[in-house]
Amino acid sequence: MTVAKNQQDELATRKDHFPLPFIDQVLEKLSGKSHYCFLDGFSGYMQIHIAPEDQHKTTFTCPFGTFAYTCMPFGPCNAPSIFQHCMISIFSDLLQDCMKVFMDDFTVYADSFEACLSNLSKVLKRCIDTNLVLNFEKYHFMVTEGIVLGHLVSNKGIEVDKLKMDIISSLPNPASMREVRSFLGHAGFYGRFIKNFSKLALPLTKLL
Repeated sequence: MTVAKNQQDELATRKDHFPLPFIDQVLEKLSGKSHYCFLDGFSGYMQIHIAPEDQHKTTFTCPFGTFAYTCMPFGPCNAPSIFQHCMISIFSDLLQDCMKVFMDDFTVYADSFEACLSNLSKVLKRCIDTNLVLNFEKYHFMVTEGIVLGHLVSNKGIEVDKLKMDIISSLPNPASMREVRSFLGHAGFYGRFIKNFSKLALPLTKLL
């Protein structure tokens, strides 16, 4: 019953096509800076409240009864677009000069320690002004490098995340079409760092 209702809701929902940022553009903007601060939204979607008159549209049943969400849950087709749109609206005047936002991952940057500290102050004040809660367990202040969207950014530029590379290297030889597709997905994530990646991957791609 619950699954069927959710599927009906998804089909009836007017799709929000607000775009997510291109990963390559985010990385290019962040690379080559001297200092960074990495912030993370706390329970991101749950900070977006649903209008009282629309909460009944999220009704679901479970063994404990019938309930409706008061905040945006994970799962609805428009949730990522809505969340990204909200974050862009909150930080709109800061995005070009001192920070980048990808969902609930916020990166503050600058070309000097003092400038980065000043930019961090602006971002934190904006969070306070808009009641945006951050996850204190995931922040990194005033560092010279860090992982963003699966890549290492620093004043040297953009590099691969060595932990992810270790995971890819430890993958077993693919023995099924599903495993081939999985391997190509992992390897293709870093295709920009591999010369002639498409040509090298062609024998595996032909298997799909």
